[in-house]
Amino acid sequence: MHFSIPETESRSGDSGGSAYVAYNIHVNGVLHCRVRYSQLLGLHEQLRKEYGANVLPAFPPKKLFSLTPAEVEQRREQLEKYMQAVRQDPLLGSSETFNSFLRRAQQETQQVPTEEVSLEVLLSNGQKVLVTVLTSDQTEDVLEAVAAKLDLPDDLIGYFSLFLVREKEDGAFSFVRKLQEFELPYVSVASLRSQEYKIVLRKSYWDSAYDDDVMENRVGLNLLYAQTVSDIERGWILVTKEQHRQLKSLQEKVSKKEFLRLAQTLRHYGYLRFDACVADFPEKDCPVVVSAGNSELSLQLRLPGQQLREGSFRVTRMRCWRVTSSVPLPSGGTSSPGRGRGEVRLELAFEYLMSKDRLQWVTITSPQAIMMSICLQSMVDELMVKKSGGSIRKMLRRRVGGTLRRSDSQQAVKSPPLLESPDASRESMVKLSSKLSAVSLRGIGTPSTDASASDVHGNFAFEGIGDEDL
Repeated sequence: MHFSIPETESRSGDSGGSAYVAYNIHVNGVLHCRVRYSQLLGLHEQLRKEYGANVLPAFPPKKLFSLTPAEVEQRREQLEKYMQAVRQDPLLGSSETFNSFLRRAQQETQQVPTEEVSLEVLLSNGQKVLVTVLTSDQTEDVLEAVAAKLDLPDDLIGYFSLFLVREKEDGAFSFVRKLQEFELPYVSVASLRSQEYKIVLRKSYWDSAYDDDVMENRVGLNLLYAQTVSDIERGWILVTKEQHRQLKSLQEKVSKKEFLRLAQTLRHYGYLRFDACVADFPEKDCPVVVSAGNSELSLQLRLPGQQLREGSFRVTRMRCWRVTSSVPLPSGGTSSPGRGRGEVRLELAFEYLMSKDRLQWVTITSPQAIMMSICLQSMVDELMVKKSGGSIRKMLRRRVGGTLRRSDSQQAVKSPPLLESPDASRESMVKLSSKLSAVSLRGIGTPSTDASASDVHGNFAFEGIGDEDL
């Protein structure tokens, strides 16, 4: 998750007193909350008491006198690095102290009172699930409420997540981010002030071996089935005409498990697909469509002659990756002091082991670059859990101080309509390995210079790569 503080504001005191500086904290480029230095210092002190000073990153020191504009800018940069470092630390970033601070700040900034509301959550097939929650309910609260409405067992809740999406004109979903534990879903959607933004329930794991756990339960089976049919309909899962005929026959027989078993063998099953964007692979400014799944990023592109090609990048061969953002300069001059007024350009870059001892940076320019980075991290996390013999199964969190309000009515997951005929223009994929030799490669070394070390995500799964993987 990408934290940034792109700008500050001078604001009047609460009772008309002296002015103070407010820092706008953005998450994935969207305003999450507005806080003062003293509030962040209070958070730092609380974390220090709980975890010790040696665990925490450096916090910008207090100043005895008013800050000059240059010092305000310096403090902004230091606070941004601090927030990013805390979030990326597995211990600090998952702490209730850190997450509850951000939730309170989000609610106060958006000025949303705590009250009971109805919140609409969509399933992958467009079916709506209406749950009653509090505006102050965090992501896990809402996820549990949706699971209860669907009658999904507690021990399967951890296999699903809530995603913030933007509904496009053609009805397709563009994924913005996975809702996190530090935010309030109702406030996150309401603050965007647009009917385009929705919350969608979708499975949150990548290895199809975990499907067996989900398919043991009727509701889990229906959710997985509805998502798979939807992904085939929108062209995310690649099928031939013969495979489509077999799938349609199984659907007519209502053979959901057999349908899913066949779907598991198809290319891009369980992948998350992103909007069309641009990459520097295999050449500069190449239009591509990126998909994430099965421990890889897939880049589909159409080369001269209209032949559809695909390049696959395994996460185990990514030494590291980073997300960078920039605001293009005005056409006639230098940058102005005010940031955030232009369109932000986001890039995901990863250093890839093309062959033994040969690394190359591949850069994808996309508004969804942060979401791509989150997918990479979750795929690596899942690989590491599996390697250690752990399980992704997550039991329902038991909170002290009361239980969630539940509606007595249960809402069954409806079966999706029959599959439409496959798009005749959709072509089979051809691997892009022939293009690798034409790409200039950088030698093994440290990440490029335009990002600090804290911006780079090291990949622990990379360490286990062997010659047989090359």
